[in-house]
Amino acid sequence: MSEHLLLAPLLESYFRRRLTKQRNATPATVASYRDALRMLILFAAARLRKKPAALALEELDRDLVLAFLDELEEKRNNSVTTRNARLAAIRSFFHHVAAADPASFGVAQRVLTIPIKRTHIEVTYHLTKAEVDTLIAAPDPKTSRGRRDRAFLLFLARTGARVSEATGVNANDLQLERPHPQVLLRGKGRRDRVVPIAKDLARALTSLLSERGIAHHEPRPIFVGARNERLTRFGATHIVRRAATEAVPTRPALADKPISPHIFRHSLAMKLLQSGVDLLTIQAWLGHAQVATTHRYAAADVEMMRNGLEKAGVTGDHGVRFRPNDSVLQLLNSI
Repeated sequence: MSEHLLLAPLLESYFRRRLTKQRNATPATVASYRDALRMLILFAAARLRKKPAALALEELDRDLVLAFLDELEEKRNNSVTTRNARLAAIRSFFHHVAAADPASFGVAQRVLTIPIKRTHIEVTYHLTKAEVDTLIAAPDPKTSRGRRDRAFLLFLARTGARVSEATGVNANDLQLERPHPQVLLRGKGRRDRVVPIAKDLARALTSLLSERGIAHHEPRPIFVGARNERLTRFGATHIVRRAATEAVPTRPALADKPISPHIFRHSLAMKLLQSGVDLLTIQAWLGHAQVATTHRYAAADVEMMRNGLEKAGVTGDHGVRFRPNDSVLQLLNSI
């Protein structure tokens, strides 16, 4: 087999040159693409009974990639969204292969014809103000862990930050002085933004920094775990779920909702929308690349739709429904 079809040199040039130097990809993107390609290579090695280092590029053909994507959904129970994210990483790599190694163009082109799978757009769940307040109040303020948890829940609820943005905030990203407290959030795709901080959050963060002995100018993480290291995504999810468990006896409706760190983001967006804030402002606040992403909150607000019906004078009385008397039309009407 010719040397230009070896997999290892192409992987190395992809990560070291294309992603890092040419595209200036964020560490999060590099890590996500690395994980996707590692999974594909391990799948191929097991399927072909070879060591990963012995794999050749031409063995990662279209059929093998499709089998890998099927396994993600059928055996690993990954969602279609996750499947598409893995495929995006694989396609990015094969775009590099096609450009870097013309002899491999045919292999790359066949993989690049694999389409993105259409996804089912699920309902965007959100919490009411009372439910958010109950979750925030759940941690025990008499313990250091409880005070940290409450500050973290407040941060999610008041800023609408993604979990990675919240856990990535350092003390020197905060400006807690009056009259306009604010925080710098480092978003996806190197899109940084500054969002305002509510008064109760400013007080909680000030107390947390004082308790931990951190000055405002220090580049140290605000939220840390049990080992005094930066809070992880897993740790953040654990905080939210623990608060939900403690809050359910007070507000039983929470037991039927998919509680996660991200639901605070949805809840803030819905509250802003219902308060009359325009979509472009909400887009900037949440750090969405496109306003179409923000528009789903307008589509999810049933109460706003109901008010629209009332304003339009739509009563819902449509009269007698048409009933076809032809047998063929009746058949089609029943489908």
